[in-house]
Amino acid sequence: MAKGRAKKVIQVPIEDELLERIDTTAGVVAESRAAFIREACKQRLKSLETKELDQRYMEGYRKKPEELEWAEASVRLLSKRLPKEKW
Repeated sequence: MAKGRAKKVIQVPIEDELLERIDTTAGVVAESRAAFIREACKQRLKSLETKELDQRYMEGYRKKPEELEWAEASVRLLSKRLPKEKW
Protein backbone atom coordinates (compact mmCIF):
# COMPACT_ATOMS: atom_id res chain seq x y z
CA MET A 1 0.00 0.00 0.00
CA ALA A 2 1.30 3.46 -0.85
CA LYS A 3 2.79 5.38 2.02
CA GLY A 4 0.82 8.35 3.23
CA ARG A 5 -2.51 6.93 2.12
CA ALA A 6 -5.22 6.94 4.73
CA LYS A 7 -6.30 3.48 5.80
CA LYS A 8 -9.58 2.53 7.37
CA VAL A 9 -9.80 -0.04 10.09
CA ILE A 10 -12.58 -2.55 9.47
CA GLN A 11 -13.99 -5.49 11.36
CA VAL A 12 -14.55 -8.74 9.52
CA PRO A 13 -15.97 -11.83 11.19
CA ILE A 14 -13.76 -14.81 10.39
CA GLU A 15 -13.77 -18.44 11.45
CA ASP A 16 -11.15 -19.50 13.99
CA GLU A 17 -9.65 -22.15 11.71
CA LEU A 18 -9.23 -19.72 8.81
CA LEU A 19 -7.69 -17.10 11.11
CA GLU A 20 -5.18 -19.66 12.38
CA ARG A 21 -4.20 -20.54 8.82
CA ILE A 22 -3.81 -16.87 7.93
CA ASP A 23 -1.67 -16.18 10.98
CA THR A 24 0.51 -19.24 10.36
CA THR A 25 1.03 -18.43 6.69
CA ALA A 26 1.59 -14.72 7.34
CA GLY A 27 4.31 -15.71 9.80
CA VAL A 28 5.97 -17.97 7.25
CA VAL A 29 6.07 -15.20 4.63
CA ALA A 30 7.06 -12.61 7.25
CA GLU A 31 4.02 -10.37 6.85
CA SER A 32 1.58 -8.97 9.31
CA ARG A 33 -1.92 -10.38 9.38
CA ALA A 34 -3.25 -7.11 7.94
CA ALA A 35 -0.73 -7.09 5.09
CA PHE A 36 -1.53 -10.71 4.28
CA ILE A 37 -5.29 -10.03 4.19
CA ARG A 38 -4.84 -6.86 2.10
CA GLU A 39 -2.79 -8.79 -0.46
CA ALA A 40 -5.35 -11.61 -0.55
CA CYS A 41 -8.10 -9.06 -1.22
CA LYS A 42 -6.08 -7.46 -4.03
CA GLN A 43 -5.48 -10.85 -5.63
CA ARG A 44 -9.18 -11.74 -5.40
CA LEU A 45 -10.19 -8.44 -7.02
CA LYS A 46 -7.65 -8.93 -9.80
CA SER A 47 -8.92 -12.46 -10.38
CA LEU A 48 -12.49 -11.20 -10.70
CA GLU A 49 -11.38 -8.46 -13.11
CA THR A 50 -9.54 -11.03 -15.22
CA LYS A 51 -12.61 -13.27 -15.33
CA GLU A 52 -14.74 -10.30 -16.39
CA LEU A 53 -12.31 -9.39 -19.19
CA ASP A 54 -12.20 -13.02 -20.35
CA GLN A 55 -16.00 -13.11 -20.40
CA ARG A 56 -16.19 -9.89 -22.42
CA TYR A 57 -13.57 -11.24 -24.84
CA MET A 58 -15.53 -14.46 -25.38
CA GLU A 59 -18.80 -12.56 -25.84
CA GLY A 60 -17.13 -10.39 -28.45
CA TYR A 61 -16.06 -13.44 -30.42
CA ARG A 62 -19.53 -14.93 -30.16
CA LYS A 63 -21.01 -11.72 -31.58
CA LYS A 64 -18.41 -11.44 -34.31
CA PRO A 65 -16.56 -14.71 -34.86
CA GLU A 66 -13.13 -14.77 -36.42
CA GLU A 67 -13.23 -15.34 -40.16
CA LEU A 68 -11.70 -18.61 -41.32
CA GLU A 69 -9.09 -16.88 -43.50
CA TRP A 70 -7.91 -14.78 -40.55
CA ALA A 71 -7.68 -17.85 -38.31
CA GLU A 72 -5.67 -19.78 -40.90
CA ALA A 73 -3.26 -16.85 -41.36
CA SER A 74 -2.81 -16.65 -37.58
CA VAL A 75 -2.02 -20.36 -37.39
CA ARG A 76 0.59 -20.06 -40.15
CA LEU A 77 2.28 -17.09 -38.47
CA LEU A 78 2.27 -18.68 -35.02
CA SER A 79 3.60 -21.98 -36.33
CA LYS A 80 6.65 -20.10 -37.59
CA ARG A 81 7.08 -17.93 -34.49
CA LEU A 82 6.39 -20.29 -31.59
CA PRO A 83 9.21 -22.78 -32.27
CA LYS A 84 11.67 -19.87 -31.89
CA GLU A 85 10.32 -18.95 -28.45
CA LYS A 86 12.40 -19.92 -25.42
CA TRP A 87 9.94 -21.36 -22.98
